[in-house]
Amino acid sequence: MTTTIAVLIAYLGLLAAFAIWSRRETKTLSGFYLAGKKLPYWVVAFSTNATGESGWLLLGLTGMGYAVGAQAYWVVVGEIVGIALAWGFVSRRLKRLSDATDSITVPDVLAARIDDTWHVVRIIAVVIILSMVTLYITAQMVASGKAFSSFIGMDYKTGVVLGSIIIIGYTFVGGYKAVSYTDVLQGVLMLAGLIVVPVVAIQAAGGWGNVTAVLSAQDPTLLDLFALTKGGMAGWVGLASFIAIGLPFLGVPQLLVRFMSARDDVELKKARVVSIAVMTMFGIGAVTAGIAGRALMPGLADPETIFPLLSNELFPPLISGVLMVVVLSAIMSTADSLLLLASSAVVRDTVQKILGSKKSDKQLAGYGKIVTIIIGALGIAFAVPEAKFIFDFVLYAWSGLGAAFGPVLLCLLYYKKTTRSGIAAGMLGGFLTSIVWVVAFKEQSYGLYEAVPGFIVGIILALGVSRLTQPLKTKS
Repeated sequence: MTTTIAVLIAYLGLLAAFAIWSRRETKTLSGFYLAGKKLPYWVVAFSTNATGESGWLLLGLTGMGYAVGAQAYWVVVGEIVGIALAWGFVSRRLKRLSDATDSITVPDVLAARIDDTWHVVRIIAVVIILSMVTLYITAQMVASGKAFSSFIGMDYKTGVVLGSIIIIGYTFVGGYKAVSYTDVLQGVLMLAGLIVVPVVAIQAAGGWGNVTAVLSAQDPTLLDLFALTKGGMAGWVGLASFIAIGLPFLGVPQLLVRFMSARDDVELKKARVVSIAVMTMFGIGAVTAGIAGRALMPGLADPETIFPLLSNELFPPLISGVLMVVVLSAIMSTADSLLLLASSAVVRDTVQKILGSKKSDKQLAGYGKIVTIIIGALGIAFAVPEAKFIFDFVLYAWSGLGAAFGPVLLCLLYYKKTTRSGIAAGMLGGFLTSIVWVVAFKEQSYGLYEAVPGFIVGIILALGVSRLTQPLKTKS
């Protein structure tokens, strides 16, 4: 226990150092929210992956591998396809547009090419971001409570508060630059953990052959990639839904700003290769760890605790402490980005743009820090009462954000006649469809993942309404 805590303290010291080193960039809005758009490719790549995966990678996805076995690899396929599409079809065009229009946030980009005098598009974007990000941040706070509880036996509520204070602290001090460079540290740790843990777990189980033999005895479908499809239409819909989990990569704002923060187009090209390769290793490692864990520790009440349990049982205290840091890294790398996203929606989009504040850049950056603390406190308040299932919790917010922004952004980047009305309709339609689908239609549609109908409705409305409304004059 003492060794584990010592490792944690050392890790926190590194985070503090990054925050202090980065604080000079936080005196302007562009610096606080985008690190001045000067990040190299390796930072952009690791920051994109670490932010996109979150605590659900090491807790939720490993838990899914534990629960459903090989079928969880379809989620990995979906993520690889999704991130590849985002790099291929969105990253470079978005970067060029954001630079040309001096945009800092995703709502900035959406409003930059249209006459949004009444801030309709920006207001819709802010409401969606704040509602979904609050839910998303809560999921990360829940994950931090579970991590501290599983590794060192800390009370869940205390773990939520402690983890949250750490995340809020270095985000407050160092802004986006600190967040991005800590993402690199966290991403490297996550990658190392997702290579070492499954390998050691398989060896502890007697080799891969023994793992498959044990799982086959428990339930043969755990080893069948296509077990879902044997259930007819319901199974095929389930498999498609697993793959569709990668769809929101095309539109979640906390990832889109990573593309905007790159130094230039050349850096984006190099970042794409690194990002896709690392994402592949992330996903395969997480699911494999869960599968091997099922062979070693069958019958867990909460599958999402399998990674911490493997870390504690299979490794000496020093390595176990490092692996606890790995789990915390996955949580922090997303939570800090979400805090900045919500803060930018309040300060840049609401205070400066919608309300027309004349405060200086330095003053507004200061407001951004205060808002970061407030939003983090809200996340703690929602996370403390109950330890909800991280996988479902994250997917709900993930799909809502993706369906709101993905379709309209694709239209804006590829269809020159996209209008203000089209963007507003597409955002609202995609967002509301994803929510209503969960509430009213998901059970009747074999559990079809809500991002699928959300994207379809969003694109149809964005294109259809744009065609029906007079194209507004493009700003020069």
